[in-house]
Amino acid sequence: MASGDFCSSGEGMEILQQVCSKQLPPCNLSEEDLLQNPHFSKLLLSLSQHMDESGLSLTLAKEQAQAWKEVRLHKTTWLRSEILQRVIQELLVDYYVKTQDRNLTSEDKKFHETLEQRLLVTELTQLLGPSQEREVPPLLGLEKVDLLELMPPSEDFMWMRARLLPEVEEQLKKKCFTLLCYHNPSSDSDSETLKAAKVWNLAEVLVGEKQQCQDAKSQQKEQMVLLEKKSATYSQVLLRCLALLQRLLQEHRLKTQSELDRINAQYLEVKCSAMILKLRMEELKILSDTYTDEKVEVHRLIRDRLEGAIHLQEQDMEKSRQVLNTYEVLGEEFDRLVKEYTQLKQATENKRWALQEFNKACC
Repeated sequence: MASGDFCSSGEGMEILQQVCSKQLPPCNLSEEDLLQNPHFSKLLLSLSQHMDESGLSLTLAKEQAQAWKEVRLHKTTWLRSEILQRVIQELLVDYYVKTQDRNLTSEDKKFHETLEQRLLVTELTQLLGPSQEREVPPLLGLEKVDLLELMPPSEDFMWMRARLLPEVEEQLKKKCFTLLCYHNPSSDSDSETLKAAKVWNLAEVLVGEKQQCQDAKSQQKEQMVLLEKKSATYSQVLLRCLALLQRLLQEHRLKTQSELDRINAQYLEVKCSAMILKLRMEELKILSDTYTDEKVEVHRLIRDRLEGAIHLQEQDMEKSRQVLNTYEVLGEEFDRLVKEYTQLKQATENKRWALQEFNKACC
């Protein structure tokens, strides 16, 4: 099948979507992108045949699985020895706590002293390590043979080991019951037999819960990838919607805006005219309520008299204007006569005042 035909089919597109969502990092490739680039889609399909679900190559995935298997094996071995060592250390700590009560038997003292001595020598021997691999002199010049001489006698060791096994089993049983009660608090009131049965299945229960957590994490990761894709699609759709709204505004609203403005202007003009007529009507109503017929008649008589007086004043003013125009015809001669008349009138006034003063002096 050709790459273009394969990409155009629904099954091929579904496989491509699974490849992009699981085996490859999130790249937000849409169906349209895959259809527009058929050769790139074919390349993705070819790559998916050499990759596992995590994105590693098949060879690396196999090597990684083998490495993890070995790691789990070593981890299990180390945990066993670590648990045993911690249990023994706890037994020794309990022994030192009990020594304060001074109720220990000689066998208990011998057991714990032998255990402590054996544990201490073993730890020191491990610290020294094999003599052939050391490149530096040993600490304090000690050799492994020197430490082995401090080991307790073999009879005491065999007796201590025979007693140690029940002690370790009892300590481990208490820890298992404590873990069971922590995982399932309702088991605290059960009998030891029932607790032992539940502890036997506790490992499988914990493995199942761990698997459920891992499955939930995988689903969460897939949901996050899907959410990122949907967010990108939502953003693109939102941008297209905004572009459509902008075009609608430009093509429809702006075309009808002028018509709406004209209608609004006409409405406001008619409303303004109505308000002016209403104000004029209110003014006429106030005038009609304020001035009665008698008052209007009196005002009419007053107006007639004032108009007659104004007419007489206008006639007098017209006569005075004509006289002034006659005087203006005389020109400069008239101005000289006016000045001489003013001087003579002023001299006459002065002489009249001097005569009055003289008469007052004579009297």
